[in-house]
Amino acid sequence: MSKESRCSVKICGITSIHDARLAADAGADYVGVLVDVAVSERTRSTVQAVEIASASPIPTVLLLYNRTTSDIEEVVSQTQPFAVQLLGQESPQQVEELKSTVSCQLWKSVYLPAGKPENVDMSAVRTEMRAYRDAGADFLLFDSVDMSLEKPRYGGTGKTCDWNVAAELITDSPLPVFFAGGIRPENVKAAIETIRPHGIDLCSGVEASKGIKDPSKLKRLMEQIEQAD
Repeated sequence: MSKESRCSVKICGITSIHDARLAADAGADYVGVLVDVAVSERTRSTVQAVEIASASPIPTVLLLYNRTTSDIEEVVSQTQPFAVQLLGQESPQQVEELKSTVSCQLWKSVYLPAGKPENVDMSAVRTEMRAYRDAGADFLLFDSVDMSLEKPRYGGTGKTCDWNVAAELITDSPLPVFFAGGIRPENVKAAIETIRPHGIDLCSGVEASKGIKDPSKLKRLMEQIEQAD
């Protein structure tokens, strides 16, 4: 299957040049680097992100969480990424502001509650998707929010939302969607065939330990994606 016809792949939580190269060698399309995201064990400083982005053989997506517009502009000008993924509760207005000042793509995370379908307010998510498209976002990413914790954890939960809900929302989406949350080599083929996303995005599913990617899991993941119908 050619790269163009298969599902796109973003390997997230990249913490080193070595792992960016591993992801590229496995056949991934993008690497994701978290920059100063305090809640994540895989976060990197802007200086480290610059090093990884400049050495990565494939496009780098920087992940930023609830930062000011000027902060985001500053990180982008230093790092020159392919895209910035806004991970938090950034408003459509902020996306619109950034659209006029940064030259990279803008990706926006949209969170679906992990677990049962009745947890998801479908019309609210549809409204949110349209608002980000109108603001100029290039891609959306569906990820899981784990509400079972004392403080909700947005993304990086390793838990999945309801796939049928995700599939319905992706069909309705005005933008191409990457799907994240609990994806690993064992379930990626079924996820792609059920949800039909533009791309998949995963982190812990291809790790040897937190923040360290596993070459054999990456290889298995890509083999499964190639086989997806």
